[in-house]
Amino acid sequence: MSTLHTVAPAARTRGLSLQLYGYLLLLPALCFLLLFTHYPALATVWESLFSAARSGHAPQFVGLDNYRALLDDDIFMLSLRNNLIYAVITIPLSVVLALLMALAVNRRLRGNAITRAAFFIPSLLPMVAIANLWLFFYTPQLGLLNKLLALFSLPAVNWLGEPGTALYSLMAVSVWREAGFFMIFYLAALQQIDPRLAEAAEIEGASKRYFFIRVQWPLLMPTTLFILINASMNAFRIVDQVIAMTNGGPNNSTSLLLFYIYRTAFSYWDLPAASAMTVVLLVILAAVALIKFNLLDKRAHYQ
Repeated sequence: MSTLHTVAPAARTRGLSLQLYGYLLLLPALCFLLLFTHYPALATVWESLFSAARSGHAPQFVGLDNYRALLDDDIFMLSLRNNLIYAVITIPLSVVLALLMALAVNRRLRGNAITRAAFFIPSLLPMVAIANLWLFFYTPQLGLLNKLLALFSLPAVNWLGEPGTALYSLMAVSVWREAGFFMIFYLAALQQIDPRLAEAAEIEGASKRYFFIRVQWPLLMPTTLFILINASMNAFRIVDQVIAMTNGGPNNSTSLLLFYIYRTAFSYWDLPAASAMTVVLLVILAAVALIKFNLLDKRAHYQ
């Protein structure tokens, strides 16, 4: 009996020591997470409740006035609308194209490695290089796209100079760049599927279309959920591409939310207004993530 009483406290002490050791291992990462993620988010919310410091006057607490002002800011509303259109179009196009490319290269064919590299290379290029490449394509008179139009006797288009085409031209660049990156995740997920499933489906006489819909696609749902979350984040945090290609023009037709936040903070030096817009952006991203997790995570089949 005395032995049991001696062993139990020793086991509890050892368990507490291991638990403390685990928390100490997590402490560096936790400090970085708090310092560079949670603290900036809370500081942004706090900053949005004050007025801007102008002409030597200290900031004053204004509550939700900065948020009310956003409703009367036509450029902010236009930027938000542009960003929503941008996300609704680029996200499904990027995901579908990535899936098609992954299915195309998930075969043992000659030249597969070169094809995979060709699909993936755009995601490795810096945005400045991508912007200059596509600016060459979009040049009004000498660009490659207008040269192709001239072959069919079609008039030249000022792709980035017209409000009706500028935003869609940016979308094409984003889809071209991101699809290859998302393809890698789909390709990895396809290669994790047990090949015996394909053999069994072939023996049963199932078509490739039926096998994809009934077997592959359900098994790809976790990867699809991950890609959708990342694609949503990318769609709302794009700024370097806008600066390099259009700078928000013409007539703010390519002004996206993060670009307008950047311009408000570092061109107009209105940090409280930019903080309020940032909070709105964070709320949108959180809502999108929650909706996708609630709708798709329940349907995902985890192996």
